[in-house]
Amino acid sequence: MTWTCRYGLFALFVVVLVACAAPSLAPAREITFMVPGDAAEKAAYERLVAAFRERHPQIQVTLIHIPGQSDYRKRLGIDFAAGTPADIVLINYRRYAPFAARGVLEPLGPYLAQSAVISADDFYAEAMTPFIWQGVIMCIPQNLSSLVVYYNRDLFRAAGLPDPSPDWTWSDMLEAAQRLTRDANGDGVVDQYGLGTEVSLFRLAPFIWQNGGDVVDDPQTPTRLTLDTPAAREAIQWFVDLQVKHHVAPDAVAEAAESSESRFLNGRLGMLLNSRRGVPTYRTITDFDWDVAPLPRGKQRAGILHADAYCMAQVSKQKEAAWTFIEFANSVEGQRIIAATGRTVPSLRAVAGSPVFLDPHTRPANSRVFLDGIAFIRAVPVMETWVDIEDIVAEELKRAYYGQASVDDMIETAILRTRPFFDPAR
Repeated sequence: MTWTCRYGLFALFVVVLVACAAPSLAPAREITFMVPGDAAEKAAYERLVAAFRERHPQIQVTLIHIPGQSDYRKRLGIDFAAGTPADIVLINYRRYAPFAARGVLEPLGPYLAQSAVISADDFYAEAMTPFIWQGVIMCIPQNLSSLVVYYNRDLFRAAGLPDPSPDWTWSDMLEAAQRLTRDANGDGVVDQYGLGTEVSLFRLAPFIWQNGGDVVDDPQTPTRLTLDTPAAREAIQWFVDLQVKHHVAPDAVAEAAESSESRFLNGRLGMLLNSRRGVPTYRTITDFDWDVAPLPRGKQRAGILHADAYCMAQVSKQKEAAWTFIEFANSVEGQRIIAATGRTVPSLRAVAGSPVFLDPHTRPANSRVFLDGIAFIRAVPVMETWVDIEDIVAEELKRAYYGQASVDDMIETAILRTRPFFDPAR
């Protein structure tokens, strides 16, 4: 055999070896994943990404973290408008409709139908249903939470108050808030408030529902706000009176000086209305004991849905890799990672009912409150202009809540200002 022939055979052998090794030498697929939240939430998603990399080393995930909710929403809008969104984004059900309507989200129903890891039946329907757009599942829900009452157990004990009962009422909560509101040094300035809340339609809505009223005329195809019905008006007045009449919540000046959440963290607020998302932050509390209670009931029980979902950008060039991450994040393993941080009420029934979520030795001890409330949870309408409607109502509600307008004036102005946003032809 000639040297030329031997060289040719050797070269062929090298080519075959390289071809066989090609998959391991292929560059990793790269995807981006954008989330909002505070430092504790960021840490939760870092753990999720790290676990995913162990399972799928061939996919490189870059986490993009935007701390503020407002900044995050602006970034979403800018990125989608520019055609440069992250491959995967976390979006609340109240805010994904404008993106779905513009066709910039990749429908995930077909991916879910083919998955051997997760199926639609694994999730709470209350979490999945709001993410169905024109009959197709657009995003996969990560969580669902009701609004609950976080309370400082040490302050309750000091005031001679028992822990809130599962069936406590509006009047029970008001009485507790009054006993928890204190001017400790007698200087005429309240040092400790009984109750704190975000002043928004989203916080107000469950009380309207509990009183037999509604926020809109038709939850599926709304054409107007219905805050002017007697039942809704009565609930709004009760909510506003917490601050204006009973003074158990900070006024505008006090809230601007220190937020209610900060007061709760510092042990100077008896009760705080919030969803599950605050838990990682509240777990940093070491100076006092705290837990959660259900919303007090009115004429009937009702809660309000909080749910976020993993959505895929339609322009993603790595859709298979992006789906692999979304699938992992919503698998039992993935949801356990986020649930262990306290960030979520898992949307997977199997994880929500497991010790990783219901661990009584980890605060809040009474996490079952979140699951018990699912049967009474309601969602606000999913529509392109809902965020605008909420923003307008919040502006008017704050005027009433902080004593700058009457409830009647607030209702009339809110309905008038939001009317154009219910008009699809505007």
